[in-house]
Amino acid sequence: MQIFICPFCGPRDEREFHFEREAGKIRPDTTKLVSDIGWSDYLNEQRNTKGAVREVWSHLPCHELFVMERNSLTMDVIYSTSRRGPVT
Repeated sequence: MQIFICPFCGPRDEREFHFEREAGKIRPDTTKLVSDIGWSDYLNEQRNTKGAVREVWSHLPCHELFVMERNSLTMDVIYSTSRRGPVT
């Protein structure tokens, strides 16, 4: 079992979390015509970097989105932070 850290609720079992997307991935501009290839690339292509990666995750019980940086080789969580600013 792996423990992830929700910035709002603290350490929790990995089964409470859902991967949303890579952090920093830019959605196509939908005010302009987007090709099928452009949508396919956005939806399906991932960097799959070895080492430190930044990802957006959601914590299912509290419904909050946050950014987690983790090592994709060791699965160690480096840090997690709120997407909406400091948690008080």
